[in-house]
Amino acid sequence: MDFKLSEDQIMLQDTIRRIAQEQFAPRAAEIDSTERFPWENFELLRDNGLLGVNVEEEYGGAGAGQLALLLVLEETARACGSTSVILTNQGLSSEPLMLAGSEEQKKKWLYRLATGECPGAMAITEPNAGSDVAGMRTTATKTKGGWLLNGSKIFITQAGVAGITCVICYTDKSKGNKGMSMFVLEKDAKGMIIGKPEHKMGIRGSDTREISFEECFVPDEQMVGPEGSGFKTLMTTFNFSRPNIAAQALGIAQGALDAAIAYAKERSQFGKPLASFQGMQWMIAEMALGVETARTIVYRAGAMIDTEPKHPDIPKICSMAKWYASDVAMKVTTDAVQIFGGYGYTREYPVERMMRDAKITQIYEGTNQVQRIIVSNWMLK
Repeated sequence: MDFKLSEDQIMLQDTIRRIAQEQFAPRAAEIDSTERFPWENFELLRDNGLLGVNVEEEYGGAGAGQLALLLVLEETARACGSTSVILTNQGLSSEPLMLAGSEEQKKKWLYRLATGECPGAMAITEPNAGSDVAGMRTTATKTKGGWLLNGSKIFITQAGVAGITCVICYTDKSKGNKGMSMFVLEKDAKGMIIGKPEHKMGIRGSDTREISFEECFVPDEQMVGPEGSGFKTLMTTFNFSRPNIAAQALGIAQGALDAAIAYAKERSQFGKPLASFQGMQWMIAEMALGVETARTIVYRAGAMIDTEPKHPDIPKICSMAKWYASDVAMKVTTDAVQIFGGYGYTREYPVERMMRDAKITQIYEGTNQVQRIIVSNWMLK
């Protein structure tokens, strides 16, 4: 699989790296400590056409492909994990519309997401349904001209700021997975109630809340794809969105490695720079190995989606990328804190924030235990 970056991709990478280091990095600590949604960073991403970089031009995007989005994500997460969530979530909420939306739905809602008119959200997880999506209880009952949604979703990223929210629920529970359907809701939908913000370990600048539905009316034309196709749409969405989490994890790991190298060169102990000790050199080498190997599989996943979007290996490669890159991010950020010693345990330096931000990449969009199940099932089928 050839994934050598093109001149346009290198230019895009350089551009977002400059924006991230000049604009996102200086604000990252403040965003984390205040737990506020970084609207100014959302606007910078919007104004530079980066919120729909992988969406086709006719629907408001740049049409640059999946690998381009991964490059943007990596460089953003390298500077600010919370800001990178804007990109992962915009991609997650756009994907069902890209995959199964009608032409009218794409022009109405996908266009708004791709151009950055508003943030998007995807409502999947419930109190009793995390990895077990089929365990959800939210239902939509047919009524005249549409559907009535009832139930609740938890841990919904950008729920409090989203203008558009995709929701999966049962329209016929007797059919199991084939009885799930996807809907798209506007922020002012009557009967959709947004809960209080969650206070999280990491990615504190992302807005995470509960959403409840109480006789929430959704018109027929807001169902995405045919009735009963929601589970299939969701699983295909994950195939394309998991590399986004992998790129986020990769960027966090690279940011921690950058910080650790700089600190090891500057900090002296026993009359010598930390970087002069062999133990430290080996530690940094192992961190670099993890980052580079993660980058290889992350870029491969993006290139495969761009060049062979129907390739049967995509679920396996994308699960591997998310699983491996997030494990690397957790190890590299933890090692970075160790290199910083006591300073690494304080908020004076960014590595403790990076370690906290890295943890969620092992959990959301399918825990790494679920990724192991996906990969093993693919290998053994």
